[in-house]
Amino acid sequence: MELKNMVALVSRTGRHLQRYNFHGHRQVVGCIPYRYKSNLGTSPMVDEEEIEVLVITSQRKGKGMLFPKGGWEKDESIEDAALRETVEEAGVAGDVEHKLGKWNFMSKNNDTCYEGHMFPLLVKEQLEFWPEKDVRQRLWVSVREARKMCQYWWMKEALELLVNRLLTAQANVDQGRKSNL
Repeated sequence: MELKNMVALVSRTGRHLQRYNFHGHRQVVGCIPYRYKSNLGTSPMVDEEEIEVLVITSQRKGKGMLFPKGGWEKDESIEDAALRETVEEAGVAGDVEHKLGKWNFMSKNNDTCYEGHMFPLLVKEQLEFWPEKDVRQRLWVSVREARKMCQYWWMKEALELLVNRLLTAQANVDQGRKSNL
């Protein structure tokens, strides 16, 4: 087995390496794991219905669905942290793409401020075993379903940015094809 395919079956814990911004807000990073229902190579057009995203349950029972996210630590790049959190929480790996944005938000009980960064992750591998397999469920859903299920406003905004980016990229490809005719 290649080392790159091995995953530690334990999540990182503790706050000793945690990053905070200059306001003292904890910095968190995450991904919106996505895939296409059909192979892009054979699909002449991608629309919103072709995109599926992976949502996970919160560790706290009954707290709804969300995208994987967690602390960005001092010993890793922001992209590495986003991928690590996605592997730990959702058990998927792939290509971390260009950052969708940065959001400032309050915890659910409004006592802690966070700075959240979100990335798209084009899923290339879905793991059978991952660190939080026993405490989370994962579910592939349509974009429409994700809009309804996701519990955080800032993650919904990130989802809209991802969908717009993917559809704009497809429109640019289609425009290029037309100009070559």
